[in-house]
Amino acid sequence: MSSSATTPPVVDPNRLSDRFTILDYVVFGAMLVFSAAIGIFYAFRGVHKSHDDYVMAGRSLTCGPVALSLTASFMSAVTVLGTPAEIYRFGISFGLFSIAYAIMVLISAEVFLPVYYRLGITSAYEYLELRYNKYMRLVGTVMFMTLTVLYTGIVIYSPSLALNQVTGFQLWGSVVATGVVCTFYCTLGGLKAVVWTDVFQFILMISGFLVVIVRTAIIKGGLGTVIDEARHGGRLRIWDFNPNPLQRHTFWTLAVGGTFTWLGIYGINQSQVQRYLACRSLLHGKLALYLNLVGLWITLSSAVMSGLSIYSIYKDCDPWTAKYVSAPDQLMPYLVLDILGDFPGIPGLFVAGTYSGTLSTVSSSINALAAVTVEDLVKPHIKLSEASLSWVSMGMNILFGVICLFMAAMASAVGALLQAALSIFGILGGPLLGVFSVGVLLPFGNAKGAFSGLICGFLLVLWVGIGSHKYPPPPHRTLPLPLSTQGCRRPNLTVVEHITTTLPPPTSPRPALQDYWYSLSYLYFSTLGTFVTFFVGAVISLATGGLNQEVDRKLLFGKEEFFANFVYWKSNCVALLEKIRPMPQVVPEEG
Repeated sequence: MSSSATTPPVVDPNRLSDRFTILDYVVFGAMLVFSAAIGIFYAFRGVHKSHDDYVMAGRSLTCGPVALSLTASFMSAVTVLGTPAEIYRFGISFGLFSIAYAIMVLISAEVFLPVYYRLGITSAYEYLELRYNKYMRLVGTVMFMTLTVLYTGIVIYSPSLALNQVTGFQLWGSVVATGVVCTFYCTLGGLKAVVWTDVFQFILMISGFLVVIVRTAIIKGGLGTVIDEARHGGRLRIWDFNPNPLQRHTFWTLAVGGTFTWLGIYGINQSQVQRYLACRSLLHGKLALYLNLVGLWITLSSAVMSGLSIYSIYKDCDPWTAKYVSAPDQLMPYLVLDILGDFPGIPGLFVAGTYSGTLSTVSSSINALAAVTVEDLVKPHIKLSEASLSWVSMGMNILFGVICLFMAAMASAVGALLQAALSIFGILGGPLLGVFSVGVLLPFGNAKGAFSGLICGFLLVLWVGIGSHKYPPPPHRTLPLPLSTQGCRRPNLTVVEHITTTLPPPTSPRPALQDYWYSLSYLYFSTLGTFVTFFVGAVISLATGGLNQEVDRKLLFGKEEFFANFVYWKSNCVALLEKIRPMPQVVPEEG
């Protein structure tokens, strides 16, 4: 297949799916069986006997597996399929998310995590009742459930569709298999099964990336060639400090907007919070978040290199423009079958890695949905024993597994996988992050202010979100890079040449609302929702007597705790230097 290095595939694109063999299906099936076996193992270990063991793993987990679980949970098929396609079309500026990850982890570990640990809560939204009232807790729970069900539908359906259209992999068979297996091991094994399957699935995801990168390097004669071709194709332009918030990806949208988008996931989303609260100590929880940062960087770097691999192989014949694939999200599986189809079982490994991302995300979502339902909707109103609560949680896992499958059927109306997923988190997660921020950072924040801010922030972001979906921003806002079809060898195809050397020119004038408000970068949805909620919440709280209330210090960000970190590390560094500093030599006095 070395001819793929400079030309389009030797195999007829319409018959590329024939390269997905029985052995590939066996590899995929083995992944499902192993994941299910982990659930059976923990079921025999008796995790369902206690509600705390089932939902929170007895709060006994260590930082290592939790770190990998945190990484796998939201770096799913969205990353495996969406990020390489993003790099292929727009360049490596998406890699600036690494800065957002670092800021997000720091804030999650040092601001939100200590507050949750002091309170000993199970549901993140229990904080809203302790800080405000039970109605705010209910609002937070409903928003989380809505967000998670919508996101999970995209995660199940979109990769199944992409893989079906390229590999011929059964669409609804894979959708149902994913939902059933996730529900199975979540229900049987509880949080411990979810965490350990995430570890296994993270390894598979990275393996899928690595086989693509290594095979491309072999075809091209080294990674240096891949990088060099990406440079000539304009894919290595990373620094764009344009402050315009309408530009889709710049340093500011990725670093600032990305921080708020991901903070809405790691800082307050039950799917992530539940994992680090299940650690055996605050120290293990913090270490889990910081080790997870390394996992995020590894995953992002692998996805970026995979995107450059796609460009290196198809720089002269873009499969999307040439109509070999119908959507950018199909580029990655198309590349796998093209360059790895001669190695039976390897395409199956990639598919297994992609679905591992789906399984990790869906299982985390189902488990978190069941946990908040029991903690926020059942326990406050019905008195049940620990064993009964555990059985109710198992029933909720089954229920939400079925609901997520139904949502997958509705996800077919959604466009690009990556942007759709992050937009949903911005629209719902941003205002909710603002409510938590008012509670944690402002001693005078009250329920009236928080609720008013939430309504204003949500309606504003929903408005711009719906508008941007209906009126997508023009090309000069998104800046797609040139794609070529001049090297395509099948002249009977109707191909539109897309060879450009300059940026796309501005389109014809549009109404101001469309050209400005609806063109706001999708990464600023969360930032806008957070700031509006926070500002309105602060003003209304001050206007409604927030300064006159007494708030338990345990519910607020502990500035003393934060600065104590620096004192702790400074004292340890000084002690270490004292140990390694050479002893002064004593010179004897002359007689």
